[in-house]
Amino acid sequence: MTTPLEGDLGWMLGVVFRAYAKAADHALGDLPGGPRGYQVLSAAVGEPPRNQGAIGAELGIDRTILTYLIDDLERAGLVARHPDPADRRSRLVIATAKGHETWQSHRDALQHVEAHVLSALAPADAASFRGLLQSIACSAQARDPLTDLCEAVAQVRPEAQRRPRKR
Repeated sequence: MTTPLEGDLGWMLGVVFRAYAKAADHALGDLPGGPRGYQVLSAAVGEPPRNQGAIGAELGIDRTILTYLIDDLERAGLVARHPDPADRRSRLVIATAKGHETWQSHRDALQHVEAHVLSALAPADAASFRGLLQSIACSAQARDPLTDLCEAVAQVRPEAQRRPRKR
């Protein structure tokens, strides 16, 4: 039996996202901040080192939430903050040796999650799907960069009240 939803992009994306999110939460459950912590750790592993503002803009994480995530990762010995030679007021977030090892082990776990989620596709189709999805995601991010998750929620759910930020 077919339903009108079977061809609905939103429904399809939601089903795939929920499957991925559930498995990723399980794979990353021991990491401070779970999937978001993993994304921050991934940014800290990357080159060149970036400051909190650049990481927050790239990941679409509110700066207050990002500070807590970095604090948690730092307490776990996974990242360290270093003065930015280009701007003394700024701190670069850099993965420690333990952070690199932890990132790699979690990356391996996520590769298993991704393989499971994409297991309905032949390997060549899975690679093609990933490439197409990357193109769509990069294009969408370039057209409408996500820099504030609260704003994104307000756009999707206008009835959601935006709480004032403490400064």
